[in-house]
Amino acid sequence: MATTTGDASPLGHVKQSQPLIIIASSLGAVFEWYDFYLYGLLATIITAQFFSGVNETTGFIFALAAFAAGFAVRPFGALVFGRIGDVVGRKNTFLVTMAIMGLSTFLVGLLPSYASVGVAAPIALVVLRLLQGLALGGEYGGAATYVAEHAPDKKRGLFTSFIQTTASLGLFAALLIVIGVRTLVGEEAFAAWGWRIPFIVSIALLAVSLWIRMQLEESPVFQKMKDEGKTSKAPLTEAFGQWSNLKVVLIALFGAVVGQGVIFYTSQFYALFFLEKNLRVDGPTTNILIAIALLIATPAFIFFGWLSDKIGRKYIILTGCALAALTYMPLFHALSKAANPALYAAQANSPVSVVANPDECSVQFDPVGKNKFDSSSCDIAKAYLAKAGISYANVIAPAGTVAQIHIGGTTIPVVNPAVVSGPEKAAAIKAFGAEVKTALTSVGYPEKADPAQINKPMVIAILVLLVLYVTMVYGPIAALLVELFPTRIRYTSMSLPYHIGNGWFGGFLPTAAFAMVAATGDIYYGLWYPIVACAVTVLVGLVFLPETFRRSLHG
Repeated sequence: MATTTGDASPLGHVKQSQPLIIIASSLGAVFEWYDFYLYGLLATIITAQFFSGVNETTGFIFALAAFAAGFAVRPFGALVFGRIGDVVGRKNTFLVTMAIMGLSTFLVGLLPSYASVGVAAPIALVVLRLLQGLALGGEYGGAATYVAEHAPDKKRGLFTSFIQTTASLGLFAALLIVIGVRTLVGEEAFAAWGWRIPFIVSIALLAVSLWIRMQLEESPVFQKMKDEGKTSKAPLTEAFGQWSNLKVVLIALFGAVVGQGVIFYTSQFYALFFLEKNLRVDGPTTNILIAIALLIATPAFIFFGWLSDKIGRKYIILTGCALAALTYMPLFHALSKAANPALYAAQANSPVSVVANPDECSVQFDPVGKNKFDSSSCDIAKAYLAKAGISYANVIAPAGTVAQIHIGGTTIPVVNPAVVSGPEKAAAIKAFGAEVKTALTSVGYPEKADPAQINKPMVIAILVLLVLYVTMVYGPIAALLVELFPTRIRYTSMSLPYHIGNGWFGGFLPTAAFAMVAATGDIYYGLWYPIVACAVTVLVGLVFLPETFRRSLHG
């Protein structure tokens, strides 16, 4: 890699070294994914710390919803900071976004718990997530635009792929710090207070990152346009008020970014949640397996960025989306078999079903935390299975039928709340739960995955393949988005589809997918979300998405 971008900037300054540009621009991505992956790693603990006022299933979905809250406002941040970036400049804009994002991460580690201050705790958590999401909306577009506008025309995919690589380094850093702190203080202390340490130590990364970014000068492409008086006075109007550009925004969103976003969150975040929540692999083991997979697959970001400079961006991204849509279901089944073979065998040999009248069944999600799911026999059955993480099928029964649980050849009648109430009902539900647990254990359903039985090489191989899908779609995406739009409105135009695709379609995936699982009882049902999204991206991309890798950025 060359050490400089040229002899002089438009203002006569010596242009900066390309490694400095890439490293400084990418540090925001490190921060972005360090925090978001940190939150994902600790979702179970955060449930207990901030959402302990509701039932366990609802609390976990709420924790994922708070995780997604930061994503919800990302498109709005893209509009605000994208406009500033196109009017004022790239450098100063992403200095501000990094500061807001880093301080929000740090403050999460200082928040009081639900037990200390009640409902104020989750509200404060969500506020910090929203602040970070706003800043994040301006971060990625600025970094990608800045690097691309410094890169040689034939190395734009390679240069911008380093941004994606350092994002994975942020994930990897989160894993290493969580594993290290867990090992140092022990599981009990980590759950009580040690989880705060990874958030608090991020202040050091923020200080270093800001110092490095202070060394940067403005993008030469933007500076030249500014010197010539050609910057946009109304980038939002130009970007989204004119059909010629809005059309490209929509094509970028549905023909590339939606698929990229859902693959990123399925292959890494959802896979982690799936291992820990559904397959009952312990947290430290899950973290280590994911970390190894990331370490093995991360260089592929650079490979696919480089390859996109040679053969184009479009078909690499669409191939990744097609492979994900076709293979997610069998891969997650294979992951189940490798990570918890006893559970997989029990589900195959002694499947669980709930026989009930669907009109008496509630969705196992309670937004206000008031529903104990004990008003009907169907609710009692499904509440137990949802809490235990047991996959089950639904069998329709006629009205008036008292629900039953079938476990292989065993039938267990559920408590009928119409004939018992008060303390008797509570005792009957407890006895019912004990009977179901005994029946599940007798046919081989384990409470936890046995570490000695985990086929670790196979789990890692599957996780590596899932991350390789991420590298295919994510490695070339920055260069593609930068090349789709003109310089004067580039920051604004590329940021919005990126953050809608990643913030809304991708960021809400874990929440939506687990809600789908809770509603149906099928632990694989949530995979239909990314499968359908990837299929739509392939169809739209094949028809409408242009190839961009030979385009000039001067215009």
